Amino acid sequence: MSVIVPTIMAETLDQLREAIQKIKPFAQRVHFDISDGEFAPTFLLNETQLYWEQGWQVDIHAMVSRPSEHIPQLIALKPDLVIIHVETGEDTVAHLKALKEAGIRAGVALLKATVPSKVSDAIKAADHVMIFSGDLGKFGGTASMMQLEKVRLVKAINPNAEIGWDGGVNAENAYTLSKGGVDVLNTGGAIANAEDPDAAYAKLVKEINKTGVI
Repeated sequence: MSVIVPTIMAETLDQLREAIQKIKPFAQRVHFDISDGEFAPTFLLNETQLYWEQGWQVDIHAMVSRPSEHIPQLIALKPDLVIIHVETGEDTVAHLKALKEAGIRAGVALLKATVPSKVSDAIKAADHVMIFSGDLGKFGGTASMMQLEKVRLVKAINPNAEIGWDGGVNAENAYTLSKGGVDVLNTGGAIANAEDPDAAYAKLVKEINKTGVI
């Protein structure tokens, strides 16, 4: 069954605090973005500045050029899942192994131009594969639904991988994404920018659980 996971993307501690308060009433699993301003054009809070509510299941998406410089601190935070990009040029498989050995689920993210077959070793080693459809470091992007084809390609390489999606999730496409094989719909602007985040979240959950739709 698919899940809606609110995304937190904060440049300051005030923004982080505000974002946490906004989703606190309904969030169970939460996706945090961090960025070094190099891999993605936006500087976001780093792993040493993050905190979250007790009881949350936490995923951290590391948009960083050198994961090797961040993984020890990420492990120390003890999130449920850490997602790194296969496009960094570092040894992704070794990083995934280090995370797993620390008891943390290990994920990889694929940018739009990345072909799954070209990074099959990393996909085979991953617990989670996130299809990145948006614009790095930005909320409110448009989902490139053509990227859904990657679900089939990833599953052919690693049938057991949890499939995530990042970029442009909203009430108009959530059902299609969930039926297309996406397990985790990371949702930024559709919740964060809503007048009533709780209602926006509830609507998205209702969408992915619809039945009998032709």
